[in-house]
Amino acid sequence: MKKPKTIAQAKVTTKVNPANANRFVIIMAGGRGERFWPVSREKTPKQLITLLGKRSFLQQAVDRVLPLVPLQNILIITNAVQAPTVRKQLPKLPAANVIAEPCGRDTCAAVALGAAIVGARSATGVMAVLPADHVIPNPVKFQQVLGDAFDLAARESVIVTIGIQPTEPATGYGYIHFGAPLPVPAGNQVPATALFKAERFVEKPNHDKAVEYLASGKYRWNAGMFIWSVATINAGLQQHQPAMFEAVQRWSKVANTPAKLNRLLAREYPAITKISIDFALMEKAGNVVMADGSFDWDDLGAWPALARHLPPDAAGNCAVGDFLQVDSANNIIYDARTKHRTPIAVVGLSDCIIVQTDDAMLVAAKSKAQKIKELVAKLAAEKQYRKLV
Repeated sequence: MKKPKTIAQAKVTTKVNPANANRFVIIMAGGRGERFWPVSREKTPKQLITLLGKRSFLQQAVDRVLPLVPLQNILIITNAVQAPTVRKQLPKLPAANVIAEPCGRDTCAAVALGAAIVGARSATGVMAVLPADHVIPNPVKFQQVLGDAFDLAARESVIVTIGIQPTEPATGYGYIHFGAPLPVPAGNQVPATALFKAERFVEKPNHDKAVEYLASGKYRWNAGMFIWSVATINAGLQQHQPAMFEAVQRWSKVANTPAKLNRLLAREYPAITKISIDFALMEKAGNVVMADGSFDWDDLGAWPALARHLPPDAAGNCAVGDFLQVDSANNIIYDARTKHRTPIAVVGLSDCIIVQTDDAMLVAAKSKAQKIKELVAKLAAEKQYRKLV
């Protein structure tokens, strides 16, 4: 949400400390990304497209964690439609590390599936659960925070969540209310990352509440990044989601045989209760610690967010492609065509989104960007347009 001048990627080293062999990363990559239509489609949603830089958001997410975790310990949880593209984008990742959910059952089921696979590989493993589609311009600062969170989760029976320092009273994010600093045990080095007891999780607030939270200095945005040991996540699920805990135990027994795991998931997954990990566990647990995320971050939720990462012209227009304008201001123009590119010319238009692909064009008011999901639903309902979804 902070405004970096560019989205240029810092150089990322892939050399991993052997001491980190017990660390795992689960990257959640099954979303549909409908708000970025027409560039984002069902088979290639937001996390699999290249909007900023030269690599997809998923590829960037993997790049960011490689200095901390061996490649063979990175797992991607996606779906059957997107799995082939995931494997194509990450050719060096072991094929068994791309896991396709039989159907979407929200984040608690995906977390449980990740815990079963990690637990089968290492009973003492420590795992981070991270989204695939966030923008983090400076990976080095992120790696410092994530590394400190890994160390804490390996040492203590705590759930660590990374809170992002808010820069505005945003109403589109959940918030974390944090309390006292976490004491450092005797003999331990003070971590570079500030750590606090998480008091409570707050759902998306109204504007007045968000202003209050920002002014207090005691709240952070909930970015959906969690770190815990296998033992800790199992204990949390056993206490607060016993049915999910039992599923983890069953899945873990066959997790090292992908064919058996897939057959078991096909039978059991559709019946799983659909619930987020926030509702299922985070809001109930009493052992949650917040790591202060002192790095620039953006979840890039819709087309207007691109303006935070693209240089504007004198009239505030942000464009990717050949763009000309007269009396037009504060527009976002994105040309994703791969052939037969022509200039996009705009006259007298302000505060709009214009997106051109090889087979579709979007023109929308920036203030109505959230309604693009409704447009995608309409396209899906019409036989002649279904191919565009």
